[in-house]
Amino acid sequence: MLGNVPQLSTPHTSPLLRFEQQLIARSADIEAWFRRQWLSTPPPFYASVDLRNAGFKLAPVDTNLFPGGFNNLAPSMEPLCIQAIQSAVERACPTCNGVLLVPENHTRNKFYLENVASLFELLREAGFHVRIGTLNPEVREATTLSLEISGRQLTLEPLVREGDKVRVGDFTPCLVLLNNDLSAGIPEMLQGISQTVSPPPAAGWHARLKTHHFGYYRDVATEFGKIAGIDPWWVDPRFRNCGQINFMKREGEECLVSNVELLLEDIREKYAEYGIHEEPFVIVKADAGTYGMGVMTVRSADDVREMNRKARTHMSSAKEGREVTGAILQEGVHTFETWGPDNHAAEPVVYMIDRFVVGGFYRVNEKRSNQENLNAPGMSFKPLPFENCCNHPDLSVAPDARPNQFYAYGVVARLALVAAAREIAGLG
Repeated sequence: MLGNVPQLSTPHTSPLLRFEQQLIARSADIEAWFRRQWLSTPPPFYASVDLRNAGFKLAPVDTNLFPGGFNNLAPSMEPLCIQAIQSAVERACPTCNGVLLVPENHTRNKFYLENVASLFELLREAGFHVRIGTLNPEVREATTLSLEISGRQLTLEPLVREGDKVRVGDFTPCLVLLNNDLSAGIPEMLQGISQTVSPPPAAGWHARLKTHHFGYYRDVATEFGKIAGIDPWWVDPRFRNCGQINFMKREGEECLVSNVELLLEDIREKYAEYGIHEEPFVIVKADAGTYGMGVMTVRSADDVREMNRKARTHMSSAKEGREVTGAILQEGVHTFETWGPDNHAAEPVVYMIDRFVVGGFYRVNEKRSNQENLNAPGMSFKPLPFENCCNHPDLSVAPDARPNQFYAYGVVARLALVAAAREIAGLG
């Protein structure tokens, strides 16, 4: 491995190389297209996108509107993060000078708390007064935590509602920035307040569905395919969905079985078109939620029929104790990127603030294969060595050289960001 960049361990580089060549050749048209998208539909405040690079395909598999890994970004990307935050805050609330950061409630997750501390510092360095207001009922007064990993200190204050505004202590913010995905619903504390809340609470996982997001993404990929002169399938994971599912009671099982069969057949047809000899597979996951919960890999309809009780229990559970009631069936995209001498499976996660790619990292999992969900026990994070912001290609080097590989990551991640922007606009 060279320069701490994963190797692409696959012979299937031809379609991806053609894709990278098209990105270089049409980069001016592509960037102009992105600028038009942001004029018509403003980007979310921030987002992270999980990508999978199969050599023959580069596609997003998840888009998170409440990213929780800012502590995993390379320190060299801090100046770009600060500039992007200034742009995002100005877009959300032009006269803002105070930001109230509302994190998740789990104060015992040491890795997540490092994310909160990193985000707090970036907001402060961007030139804003910043406080952290928690919805956790266990925090009844200002509480300072000493973080185990970095040694930093983090002060959480109970969020207080006063009329149509929220505050902490004597601090009433212009902007309420959510880093809480509201899986359990919109708390009464945040309902109907007059302050700007970003991302909007309606975009939380209590209401958001992955099938809706990837429906928007399919349209974006089709439009982009015409601009870039590519088959949209190169960047678009096909999907199907089943409405009401109860894994424990086996309700909706036949819907799952039939849709797995149809999706696998669709994938086989595309593999045959491009001479790909890998085994097709489908990822079945909860239609709402994050943290890698409720995810399984299936290679045939029998894998659904033969799920044991342990597997059904796993698929039934989501964050905040919510029961999984709907599922998305997504085309499985192999990751042929590997990290380290033991060739552990790796996937890039790209972070964006406003319309800018600001960094990212590789999620590496020593316990999972290249066909499985890597957001699971055994994972670790390695910062992406972005030499620049990935918002433009390097025309002086080969299409598959490292800067342009990362530019490709930035393009596909921004396609997901466009889809997320349209998804939020569709919430009304």
